[in-house]
Amino acid sequence: MSEEMKQEEMNEAAEAAASAPEQKEEKKGKKCKKANTVTITAEEAEKLEQMAKDLESLKDQRLRLAAEYDNYRKRTTKEKEQIYSDAKIDTIKEFLAVYDNLERAVAQGGDEDSPHKKGMEMIFHQFEEILKKMGVEKIDAAGEPFDPEKHSAVMHIEDESLGENTVAEVFQQGFMLGGKVLRFAVVKVAN
Repeated sequence: MSEEMKQEEMNEAAEAAASAPEQKEEKKGKKCKKANTVTITAEEAEKLEQMAKDLESLKDQRLRLAAEYDNYRKRTTKEKEQIYSDAKIDTIKEFLAVYDNLERAVAQGGDEDSPHKKGMEMIFHQFEEILKKMGVEKIDAAGEPFDPEKHSAVMHIEDESLGENTVAEVFQQGFMLGGKVLRFAVVKVAN
């Protein structure tokens, strides 16, 4: 039995040796937890406070820069839209003279069966459709009350059959785009 006892003692010693590093780690962990307390000097505390202020200042600068960039992006988008709108208005205004000439050509008398007249009517209607697709609207003036924001009066007549300040005749068609007047309707107004 002495051999068995020796064997048991050896097993116990091996187990103790194996568990010894774990016990040391636990003791170190306890020591480390206690060692986490740090003492700093007044000078170091001032440096930490200054660093905290600098960090807040940098955060504030970053937020301001982000806000400025967002405002810049919105402003440039709005400017691009305005430039596009202005270019569209300027282009359409130039084509209104073509509209007037086509309207006069269609209104010109002549043979209704003439291929020339039919072709002019087709071109005129196509031109009107293009203007509609672009958002251009005619200003209805004939028989409407005179509106100085949409109409330009070039003549006044005395006509009892029409009410006061009523548009009697339209000399030149007016147009609007998106609520803006492209061209005032040139009209004759009854007093």
